[in-house]
Amino acid sequence: MTDDEDFKLEKMDAYLSFFANIKKCIHEAKIKVANKVNHVVNELYWGMGKQIVENQERHGWGKRVVERLSSDLRKNFPNREGFSPQNLWYMRQCYLAYRNIPSLQQLVGEIPWGQNLLILSKVKSDSEREYYITMTKKMAWSRAVLLNQIKSNAYARHHIADKFHNFNETLPVHLAEQADEAMKDVYMLDMLGITESVLEVELERRIVSKIKDVMLELGYGFSFIGNQYRVVAEGREYFIDLLFFHRRLKALVAIELKTGKFKPEYAGKMNFYLGLLNEYVKEPDENPSIGIILCADKDNFEVEFSLKDTTKPVGVAEYHLVRELPNILEGKLPNAQEIEEGIRLGIAIEQQINE
Repeated sequence: MTDDEDFKLEKMDAYLSFFANIKKCIHEAKIKVANKVNHVVNELYWGMGKQIVENQERHGWGKRVVERLSSDLRKNFPNREGFSPQNLWYMRQCYLAYRNIPSLQQLVGEIPWGQNLLILSKVKSDSEREYYITMTKKMAWSRAVLLNQIKSNAYARHHIADKFHNFNETLPVHLAEQADEAMKDVYMLDMLGITESVLEVELERRIVSKIKDVMLELGYGFSFIGNQYRVVAEGREYFIDLLFFHRRLKALVAIELKTGKFKPEYAGKMNFYLGLLNEYVKEPDENPSIGIILCADKDNFEVEFSLKDTTKPVGVAEYHLVRELPNILEGKLPNAQEIEEGIRLGIAIEQQINE
């Protein structure tokens, strides 16, 4: 047997593992390079915006200085993009928006310029901007995904709406806070393409087929383990609709899907499933398992009383299959006038981004 034949027959598994590690190193290097480029570009643009503002304030210069600066820069750097009058104005606006907020100054340098422009144009409050910048960095959101998250009011569903769970009563304080942070009140599942009533098995099938998109909606830290996850206990089989592991919580997260309105008995069933996970699936170094009941509708009174006597950490959330604003968020989001004020700038920025 030749060396080549020996390699093919006996060492292929080792080679495939070796090749996978090499590919991982290359991908990680590409990410590091991209992050460094983003940081350098944002640092440059921030410095240019700062100088434009300071010199306008010092010398009383108006708009024409930006056009002159753009023309001179493009003459001196003919092969370099990003020095259009429009982009210089964006640099100026970015500096003005964040110059008195040190925490955001650092964050904007950690995501691509295009994503910064989207957030700057479409998000008005500092707390919301911090959320979208942080999540863009953590989740590596593209411009399209970021725009989708902003349009679906991800911040509001994470931080404004009241959430229904018993985490504070069933988990240590630090875990309860993290579990609350990981949960939304409403999940937008319009990416499933469902426009009419379906059975729970079909809803589950669609979720699994679009699991990458669904995990983006779930948020940072979720890793998919499987659907109809089988737990064997005392010779009996039990099946959990969807099972995830949350990296930050270091805990299993079970999700049960209900296509109708929440019923009190759902809490008892989830409590039972979490007991099974803790006893037969959870690793010794992991935290207690957490459950989320995802239903089409819920009565807050029934949810609250159902969770009072539930001993395991359970949350109840709704899902929407089409984009519509939950009632709980009305009055807590920008009004028509505020939205109109941002439209002109938003259109201009999207045109710049798509160039």
